[in-house]
Amino acid sequence: MAIDASLIEADANKQNSTPKEDWDVSQIDPADAPRAVREYLDTLDEAAFGAASEVQPKFTSHSDPASQWTAARKGPAFFSYSDNYLIDTDHGVIVDVEATRSIRQAEVGSTKTMLDRVKTRFDLHPERLIADTAYGTGPMLGWLVDRKIAPHIPVFDKSGRSDGTWSRADFEWDAENDQYICPVGQTLKRFRRNYSDPNRGPTSGGRAKYRALKLTCQACPSKQKCCPNADARSITREEHEDARQVARDIAKTKQYDISMKLRKKVEMLFAHLKRILGLGRLRLRGPCGANDEFLLAATAQNLRKLAKILPAPQQTRKA
Repeated sequence: MAIDASLIEADANKQNSTPKEDWDVSQIDPADAPRAVREYLDTLDEAAFGAASEVQPKFTSHSDPASQWTAARKGPAFFSYSDNYLIDTDHGVIVDVEATRSIRQAEVGSTKTMLDRVKTRFDLHPERLIADTAYGTGPMLGWLVDRKIAPHIPVFDKSGRSDGTWSRADFEWDAENDQYICPVGQTLKRFRRNYSDPNRGPTSGGRAKYRALKLTCQACPSKQKCCPNADARSITREEHEDARQVARDIAKTKQYDISMKLRKKVEMLFAHLKRILGLGRLRLRGPCGANDEFLLAATAQNLRKLAKILPAPQQTRKA
């Protein structure tokens, strides 16, 4: 299966909106509010909408406050929803649809919702999941690996360095001894003695820090290549680093190259959605309205695909 999201413009405009410093949700009266505003209030605690991020949008629409003000297309900003597709790459069939806010956290979170839903409804469990770098975060990769789904996803990694010094990828991980080995053979360990304090260990974010000895780094001839501005080299290991390594190993296989080509199928469906079906802007407002339009559009796309896979039987004409 493959997953991706596309921005669809909401039925809202900037002229009928309020900047974040003046927006106060407590001033809304649910009794007098229109349907789209009531749905906004109902979804404030949902991970796909209000609880997706604590960051308040720059502008909030009066007619459709659940829509997201975004400039993701690197052009004029607009209000939008994200249309999330989960497809079967063998036939290009859409197996599930989800509407979310147009932010990465909500789009990535919808992946878990759709995979659980297709497992419950259709008993479908993918062997691998194909996606772009936005879905390559540690928690997402860990969630997939725990469920025996091979993540054919580029790893979202910011550990690379642009100054020419060694990055974390240049250090070898020794899982058996819980340590890193630098390119010259020295070890970076988390602890070098036993502690009785049970609180010593990973931080609250699940990160563990591995350090080399100061005397070793000071005498190392490769110090300028490793840590020119520090007394000793240290490396932070994320909580889901094992799952990230699984994704890195998969990225070296030939099947991964095939998967990256198959990912174009979901992108092509979004192109058909906007160019052929003409869904460039929503007609309905609110989370339910957006979800209904996305579901109807996906149904129409699947019917077109069904007509190609299973053509109608031809009746013979009598002479």
